[in-house]
Amino acid sequence: MVEKINNPQLEMAFSFVQYTNRNVFLTGKAGTGKTTFLHNLKNVSPKRMIVVAPTGVAAINAGGVTIHSFFQLPFGPFVPDQNSEDRKENRNIQRFTRDKINIIRSMDLLVIDEISMVRADVLDAIDDVLRRFKNRYKPFGGVQLLMIGDIQQLAPVVKDEEWSILKEWYSSIYFFSSRALMMTQYISIELKHIYRQKDITFIDLLNKIRDNRIDDDILNELNKRYEPDFSKKSLDGYIILTTHNYQAKSINERKLAQINKKEYRFLASSQGDFPEYSYPTDNELILKEGAQVMFVKNDTSRGKFFYNGKIGVIEKISKDSIIVKCPNEASITVEQSEWQNYKYSINETTEEIQEEVVGTFIQYPLKLAWAITIHKSQGLTFEKAIIDAQAAFAHGQVYVALSRCKTLEGLVLGSKLTTKSVISDKEVQNFSLNVSNNQPSSDELLKSKYGFQNELVLELFDFSQIVRQLFYSLKLYNENSGSLHDGLKNDIEQILAFVNVELVAISDKFKPHIINMLESQPDIEKNQKLQERIMKAGKYYAEQIKNGVLINLDAISIESDNKSLKKSLMKALEKIRTDFIIKQACFEQCQQGFNLKDFLDIRAKASIEKPPQKKQKENKGDISKTFSKSISNPELFEDLKSWRTRKAEEFDQPAFFVLHQKCLLQIVEQLPKTKEELKRIKGIGKKKVQTFGDEIIDIVNRHS
Repeated sequence: MVEKINNPQLEMAFSFVQYTNRNVFLTGKAGTGKTTFLHNLKNVSPKRMIVVAPTGVAAINAGGVTIHSFFQLPFGPFVPDQNSEDRKENRNIQRFTRDKINIIRSMDLLVIDEISMVRADVLDAIDDVLRRFKNRYKPFGGVQLLMIGDIQQLAPVVKDEEWSILKEWYSSIYFFSSRALMMTQYISIELKHIYRQKDITFIDLLNKIRDNRIDDDILNELNKRYEPDFSKKSLDGYIILTTHNYQAKSINERKLAQINKKEYRFLASSQGDFPEYSYPTDNELILKEGAQVMFVKNDTSRGKFFYNGKIGVIEKISKDSIIVKCPNEASITVEQSEWQNYKYSINETTEEIQEEVVGTFIQYPLKLAWAITIHKSQGLTFEKAIIDAQAAFAHGQVYVALSRCKTLEGLVLGSKLTTKSVISDKEVQNFSLNVSNNQPSSDELLKSKYGFQNELVLELFDFSQIVRQLFYSLKLYNENSGSLHDGLKNDIEQILAFVNVELVAISDKFKPHIINMLESQPDIEKNQKLQERIMKAGKYYAEQIKNGVLINLDAISIESDNKSLKKSLMKALEKIRTDFIIKQACFEQCQQGFNLKDFLDIRAKASIEKPPQKKQKENKGDISKTFSKSISNPELFEDLKSWRTRKAEEFDQPAFFVLHQKCLLQIVEQLPKTKEELKRIKGIGKKKVQTFGDEIIDIVNRHS
């Protein structure tokens, strides 16, 4: 399981992610193991997952990518009303590569780390992208979300001018106000076991601050740790937590300057794509012997000599070597570390989503550590810390600062805390209270597990979305019949009729039987009777789709002088074809019975769009293979099109100036042998007959 120790909340979270499609908000107080859970999940989950985070450093730490880079979101507010079809032309929609589209189409799970810093409108922008490339009728395109973070910690950043736009749409800027998320029945799981602190008294104090239950007794207890002149003493082992970046930078530079030792500069090296905002430490690290430093990476060696946030002092330093001494421990010889920046891609061989290294950053895993901002301390653990939170300006800052410390004894206050220091947001408090009071039960897990299986199977036998697409294709034809050949309508109607008779009608009879069989055993994988029916159905539907639908879809060719119309129809028919390919692959898998892991895997791989194959030049005898079967003489049609193209170039005019395509198709059907017969074709006037008549009749006669 994900954790060796008995942790029911972690086990519950893993099961919801593994076996259901419910969106999950995984939260917990500081030090409850949220980050560890994520790293373990990446190693064991069978679902195709993508990990994103709101900032570059958070993304590097989570082993993922930033939200804005993956979803190609513009910086600025996302207004939900722009999601409507009539406003899409005003949207700054980025073009996605085929690889990115395939990743989105085939993904099962989206993990968003540090969700507390994600704005509601950003979550809705993610929903917009996922609907565009997955299922437009489901929130987040039907992708499962795992949102990890503590809403009581650092809040999202929003400028006044941005909030003046967004407040019309959102009750708050926090992720839980997302309109798309509120359309889902997401569950919240709160981790209870705290790994960072062991002192019950300190844990109780932190909990009360987190829950905004602050009274004079709590403040008095905390303010016992106030020592106004402490920072003037030796700070060995202590780190100052400040509210603003300039404060931390000023303290570190001043302390370094006070050391009368030789200065060493270590320049990082980077390769490929590794943006500066993601650097985990300084590009140019300036250090001296005696400087207080903090490790900014976990030691991956067998010795595990340091961890992210561990404080020490430089014992010896040269241009080639750094040795750090931590209190009561052996000296550590520090070597350069490598951080990797990833992007996601599809493996061409396995068709799995893979993490591809696109950039590296190499530097000593250290930074000056007399001071650090509270914001940058999130996720770190300190043995000793001086907290100066008098200038706290955002919800959660004081709680984050205090909860970095392992013990109350290791904490020193540089300024007294007051009720004004602890900024609390009523929206957050109400949301957190609701989370704590509505933890999912084991029964809800089972219900969600069976519901997910049932939904997958019932959706497999549901063809309503494909039928809608077929009707939409017919609508496009009927609205533009003058620009299209008659046979195209017949082709689409034949496919629609086949789908209704051979697929929809039979599914409508079969689905009630599925529901009845699920009443006795809702776990499809264990329902032997239903499994037998699914296996038989899989064989039938796979064959019908292959021989009755896909062959006929592949035979259709759309001929029109209207390029925009042709593109719209091709897109609609390609969507139908893709949906059928996915269903065919799933039905073929079901011939061995329904298995959740195998089903999700085959469905994901079938969703991947293959690059177009280079078409080989066809012989005259093979031309019929590329045209709709409704064109009676495709070779003649091809010759007429080639002649029309030559004439258009000769007159320096568009092809339809010579003859509309509808006229070419009528020539193919009626085979005029004289100019009089040619004149009877609608759209060919006297002038056209005089100009082109002899050439057209000559081409027709060659094919008679």
